[in-house]
Amino acid sequence: MRKSSQRWLRPLVVIVLTLVVLLGGAIFATRHIYLENLKPVNASQHVQQITIPSGTGIKEIGTILQDKGLIKSTWAFEWYVRFQNIRDKLQAGTYLLRSNQSVQEIVAIISQGKIKTDLVTILPGQRLDQIRQALINSGFTATNVDLALNPALYLDHPALANKPKEASLEGYLYPESFQKTNSTKVETIIRASLDEMNKHLTPELRAGIIKQGLTVHEGVILASIVDQEVNNPKDKPTVAQVFIKRFREGMMLGSDVTAFYGSIIAGKDASLTYDSPFNTHLHVGLTPGPISNVSLASLTAVANPSNTDYLYFVAGDDGITYFSRTLAEHEALTVKHCKKLCS
Repeated sequence: MRKSSQRWLRPLVVIVLTLVVLLGGAIFATRHIYLENLKPVNASQHVQQITIPSGTGIKEIGTILQDKGLIKSTWAFEWYVRFQNIRDKLQAGTYLLRSNQSVQEIVAIISQGKIKTDLVTILPGQRLDQIRQALINSGFTATNVDLALNPALYLDHPALANKPKEASLEGYLYPESFQKTNSTKVETIIRASLDEMNKHLTPELRAGIIKQGLTVHEGVILASIVDQEVNNPKDKPTVAQVFIKRFREGMMLGSDVTAFYGSIIAGKDASLTYDSPFNTHLHVGLTPGPISNVSLASLTAVANPSNTDYLYFVAGDDGITYFSRTLAEHEALTVKHCKKLCS
């Protein structure tokens, strides 16, 4: 009886051991294949842009990645995400990925929401029409840009507290670079720019502008003129002093850049003689509104003009700005230093 039992036991042990070996081999082989499929597809540095729509499941994400040649296996991707227990952390969006990245690296990017972003830049000294075009060039539609530039949308914004309600956003979109994704709205960029304007147009600067006998809106207007007239920050306070003195004395500001602005927005070539309300060679007082956006340096210059009493200035061919108190001095400096620019 004992011998009979041993005859059956030995084959059973052999079968069990064989199954264990086969199962172990299968597990080892499967694990090896799994780990191999987590490795990068190739060594290419080529960047691909892929979009994962909202509501896309883990399997569909894997299919998108495999179809783009970014991963070797959908199932390996899916099981890695499951093993890491991060399936709920995968985020919709547009991503920049490469086929030389492992599944681990790709999943880290998608789960952390490291989405592709572009920069929308509003340059210093830009007119509103130039900012509009920059927004269109960055991928927004003209219709959406025009809708977002409606000042009525931002009546509650503190940066515009002193702007006449009927006035456009000219002068108030502060120059800065802003991040943009596929889901970013134009209005978001506009509000971010207004936020920057409000941050830089501090209560101290507002008080300084009012101290000069100007409203805050008039201060923004004058700052835009100063910005266009002179680039050197050291000259801005003195240029601001010239314009403030002329404004107080009821003189025409005589600013070339205001004349140019008036003719350009009318669809004409830049002209000193074109009669528009913005031409301060022809009309006394400030322009009806700003002629460009403004810099902090120009806002500061208007709020804190230099302690001088000049009435004139001219930009020389050598890049130096020459100031004078009388017309005779101004004309002499112009003849001496502005042969090319003033011809």
